[in-house]
Amino acid sequence: MAGRVLELRVHGVSNTPPDQILGLRSEPGGDGPRPWLVAGDEVTGFYRSSTARSGDPLAVEAYSWGQLTSGARTAHDVYRALWTLLLPFALANVALHARPGIPPDPDRERWSSRSGITAWLIRLFCLSLTGTLALTATGVGVDLIGWQCVDQSCLSRIPGPWEFLGQGWWSRDTRSLAVGLLVPLGLLAFLGLLGWRTYQYEAQMPARPAGPPTGEPAGDTTPATTPDTAGPTDAGPAPDADPAAPRRPPLENPLQDPTFWGGEGQLRRSAVLHLCVGTVIAAAVPLGSVIVLDPPRGAKAAVVWPTVALFVAVLVIAVVALGRPWLSRRAGATPLGRWSLAVIVLTCAGLAGTFVVLLLPDGPAGTPLAALRPPAGCADNPDLPGCDADCSLAGYDWYIAWFSNAQLLLLIAIGAVARSGRRALALPVVAGLLLATGAAWISGWLPGTPPAPPELDIWLLAVPTCALAMLGLLLPRTRPAASAAPRVPHTDVAWGGRAPAVIAGFGWLLTVAYCAGALYWATDRLNNGATPSGRSAVIPPIPVMWAGLVFIGALLALLAVTGHAVVIFTRLRRREYAKLVPAGNTLSAHEIRRSRDVSTYRALHRLVGEHAISLVGRYSVFGAALAVVGCAAALSHTRPHPITVSGWHVAVKAVADVGDSLLGWLPVAAAALGLLVYRNETARRSVGVIWDIATFWPRAAHPLAPPCYAERAVPELQTRAAGLLALDDHDPRRVDGLILSGHSQGAVICTAVLLQLPVRWRRRIWFFSYGCQLTRLYGRVFPAYFGPDRLPVLTGRRTAPAGWTNFWRATDPLGWPVDAGERDVPVRDPEALHPSDGEVCDPPIRNHSGYPASPEFGRERARVARLLRRAVPSQRQGVG
Repeated sequence: MAGRVLELRVHGVSNTPPDQILGLRSEPGGDGPRPWLVAGDEVTGFYRSSTARSGDPLAVEAYSWGQLTSGARTAHDVYRALWTLLLPFALANVALHARPGIPPDPDRERWSSRSGITAWLIRLFCLSLTGTLALTATGVGVDLIGWQCVDQSCLSRIPGPWEFLGQGWWSRDTRSLAVGLLVPLGLLAFLGLLGWRTYQYEAQMPARPAGPPTGEPAGDTTPATTPDTAGPTDAGPAPDADPAAPRRPPLENPLQDPTFWGGEGQLRRSAVLHLCVGTVIAAAVPLGSVIVLDPPRGAKAAVVWPTVALFVAVLVIAVVALGRPWLSRRAGATPLGRWSLAVIVLTCAGLAGTFVVLLLPDGPAGTPLAALRPPAGCADNPDLPGCDADCSLAGYDWYIAWFSNAQLLLLIAIGAVARSGRRALALPVVAGLLLATGAAWISGWLPGTPPAPPELDIWLLAVPTCALAMLGLLLPRTRPAASAAPRVPHTDVAWGGRAPAVIAGFGWLLTVAYCAGALYWATDRLNNGATPSGRSAVIPPIPVMWAGLVFIGALLALLAVTGHAVVIFTRLRRREYAKLVPAGNTLSAHEIRRSRDVSTYRALHRLVGEHAISLVGRYSVFGAALAVVGCAAALSHTRPHPITVSGWHVAVKAVADVGDSLLGWLPVAAAALGLLVYRNETARRSVGVIWDIATFWPRAAHPLAPPCYAERAVPELQTRAAGLLALDDHDPRRVDGLILSGHSQGAVICTAVLLQLPVRWRRRIWFFSYGCQLTRLYGRVFPAYFGPDRLPVLTGRRTAPAGWTNFWRATDPLGWPVDAGERDVPVRDPEALHPSDGEVCDPPIRNHSGYPASPEFGRERARVARLLRRAVPSQRQGVG
């Protein structure tokens, strides 16, 4: 049995079936070898050919993990397609891992460091995204349904028995707001249930082999799995179970952290914070409106102010906890702890107080609140007195406007600190203070100051203050102390170190688009198809009217960047064609036509590898400008056009209505696209790349993001590899050398597996990567894990595997050389420009697929198998 080698193949984002991974071909009669499940299950399984034998010197095994994100055409596809609606949360979660200065050992990260402050700001931003969702659902339930729907004709358009809100005891005072508050609470409960059902991913742990392999020293203490002791809790880090245990060697890459892929406890604790803060934000909308419209006195005040204090306590605890180690460290299935339980108790008590306040009758301090609601009958007769007035819930527009501006300043702070360190935090903080002070001055809340000029509006202050904050994004970039210059072009850190802000910013814009679309769609439904921005019975929030214009601007900017990409692609294709067909060529017409096809793929290869990052950066500049304009317009508290339009306002209204309508269909289109991605291979290879990158990272920042498939895939591969290498010499399943072969995203998964394995196993593994984007994509966007300073840990003398070979093609958009690898083997594609040997079809252009079938791959695999067999010690010899 000595010298047996196993190639373990891991597929990429396209969910390649096991038979294709193994290269099995059916006979004309339908007979032939079939994939055979040897370990795992139908969701994530290890397959070999049915014709494979235990004595084969070189065996091939396929690991199929695509069911975690793609699956078969079943009802589960619809369930997973709904995860597409959580893509904003996923992008915000990815931003945490895009920080350029993450230390190799997370236990050495301090809150006051650049990476620590950036992580705290990102987690705070993720918390605000949950608040945005809760605020939107509150607008639908409390403002549109509970407050503005006052007659039966409006309430009858809502699915369900809502008509009782328009009559009797429920229609008086603020009792209908208590019923409307059930909408955001129900949504948060659904998200909590969805997150609880997916905790199985984070609960997956690798299994430690029974003992060291024969001939290997037992003293290798490099950690391979999550420690058996409990990790940190709310009370702080747990002490070591055995003080005499050997200390682990220093980490050189964050992916070596044994708890990186086991964060079940952290996920539960952060989910408690997000759900409780979302509940507080949802309840604060009707509670704040009641306090403003009907200042509490007497018994009502005795309930209101303790409720406000409870909510403030929850927010303070959440903001502080986001930077504490007991929440930010991943340590397996740790318990919730006393602080999490305290947050739950405080939130429930505050929510009970809110319902009591809403169900109590109006106090004597102000106008009866029922008189401030829209008059009944406006849906049937818009000309009734008072129907033209804006009778939406008082203060809700301001909640949205100020919340959006705070998120914008928070994004700017994230990008500034990630790029330039703590010093860059000063400008966003100063800008926020100036904006808040200016708003207080204009509102007359600053005693001892002269009144503000009447022509000065708050939105006039928002633009210059945001511009001041953005100067922090232009400060000189500071590099980590251990940073080295990029070795080859197009491998520098993406977007000048602002990657966390860019990625989180796209998540924020998508969240705003979803939420604005949901509010517009609900308003349109309640108005029975009437244009919500014109004369309508139910009026949407004013920021939603501006969102339509901003969305049209974003689409135009996208078209402009796409056009620029087309121009670059055309130029690159022309250059590649000139290389294939030089002047004075003697190629045939058939070969010239084929050269055009090849030049197209080569141009796409260069477009993605050399220009994609910069194109996304250009679009992010447009997005930032539109975000500033949109947030300033939201603060203006004026419509983009009057109710009755004329002149040029007609064009503005038409554009705004088109934008709002598109926003209303955006969540439906996203879910449909998600379903198409799961069911269509072409869509998987194009759009699915973004999804699989987003869901590769653990949910360390946003617990309500879609589940991370690597939380299960990495431990399973780790267990399988170590288990096969640790088998007894006489076991027929034993292998003496392993080729860990990863395609595309599979190469990223294999990298994470190798960094988790102890050295004694890694020395007997050779790494094959092909169609790999470790350098041009992951290395630039996630430099702390795959950058030029961190990825070479796989080729270091102390921690290296037996070797690393990377295959790439000039026609593969995602396949590039890996500077950290030991060998970069270019694969010819196509093999020829014309048919040969009696074949009538042209050799295919495989671009991103079919690497194991290439001659270069076969030759390299045979060479590596010989090297691995030579490295296997004899049974009579030990390894000293």
